[in-house]
Formats: sequence, C-alpha cells, structure tokens
Amino acid sequence: MRRALGIVAASAVGYLVGTIPSADLVTRVATGGRLDIRQEGTGNPGAANVAGVLGKKWGAAVLAADVGKGILAARVGGRLGSRPGLHAGGPAAVLGHCYPVWDGFDGGKGVATSGGQLMATFPYYFPIDFLVGSVATRLPFFQRKAFAATEVASVAWVLSSMIWWRRKWPTGWWGPEATVGLPVAAIASTAVIRVRFTQTNARVDEWREQQEDHAGTDTAEG
Repeated sequence: MRRALGIVAASAVGYLVGTIPSADLVTRVATGGRLDIRQEGTGNPGAANVAGVLGKKWGAAVLAADVGKGILAARVGGRLGSRPGLHAGGPAAVLGHCYPVWDGFDGGKGVATSGGQLMATFPYYFPIDFLVGSVATRLPFFQRKAFAATEVASVAWVLSSMIWWRRKWPTGWWGPEATVGLPVAAIASTAVIRVRFTQTNARVDEWREQQEDHAGTDTAEG
C-alpha cells in the first residue's frame, strides 16, 4: 500500500511539474508580456517556436527549462516512490507538459521534457538518443522531419530500454538499476508524445500554408 501511494504521489507531482508553462513564462520575460507565444508562429508553446519567434537564445532557455522539468519530476518521483516513482514521475511530467490542466489541456509536444526523463533514468543512452534524432532530421525522404526524428528516436529508445532491462546493463552514472520500469516508462512517454504530435500536425500545416501564401503574395507584389 505504501509503495502504491508513493507511485501515485510521484505521478501527481510529476504531472504538476510538467504543467509549468516554460515557453509562456520565457516569452513573457523576453517581451514584457507583449506577446502570447500561443498566438505566434506555429502556436506551439515549445522551444522551437520560441526560437523561431524570439530568437535562439530564448529558445534555448525554454529547452533547458523543459529538460529540467523532466529531470526534476523523475528525481522527486524517486524520492517519493523509490525506483518505481522515478519511472512514474518522468512520464507524468511529459503528460503534464503536453496536456496541462491550467491551459485547457493544450500544451507542447513533450520531446524536451522526455529528454529530461531520459537523462534522469537512462543517462548512458541520452547521447545516443540525441545522435539518432539528429541523423533522422537530416534524412531527405522525410517530409515532417521533426515528427520523423521523434518517431525514429522513440522506437530506438524503447528498444534500447528493453535490451538494457533484459541484460541488466548499467544505465549510467547516477541512473537507477535497469528494471521493467525502464521500458514501461519509455513506452508511456513516447505514446503521449506521438499522440500530441498527431494532434498538432494540423496546426503546423495551417501555419506553413499561411507562410507560403504570404511568400507568394510578397513575390507577386514584388
């Protein structure tokens, strides 16, 4: 019973940490409250949109904050629920980031926050994950490069976590012992991210069409 309560507490705290609106707060600081990042660019409250609207410096600040949310949620989860809590806190933060109750369940895509989860629970794999995602974004046959990179990296993460669990390999440095919680947490986070990407693709497509229309109008007027 105590263990179950610890996992519930880890999940609840992880979700709340995930709902912290990093992109909104950074945008408010950068613009003095003049801009709403949800009404600018692609409308996505994430690092990529902030970088596109406000510049790379502010985008990096959002990225760092979102990664930090994943790390914090997992570490606090570990304090509350031991190793199972560690693996519950990370995915809960991803869920909170993607579906924050305070913003009508309309949040970001969760990739950076899952990166924080990965750093806290599977640090050896983090550089591999970054490399896989970077290579996937450069493959010429993907139209949706961000989505494709996330898909490829997610599959690799899940498969690797399964291998690490089955072989009982060390997860690295401060990482916990590899248990079934490692692949279960990876599956949970990647599932949430995939659903969120699917939901936001239509909005991104609409923004791209508007950009193309503006570009066509400017060319015609020129």
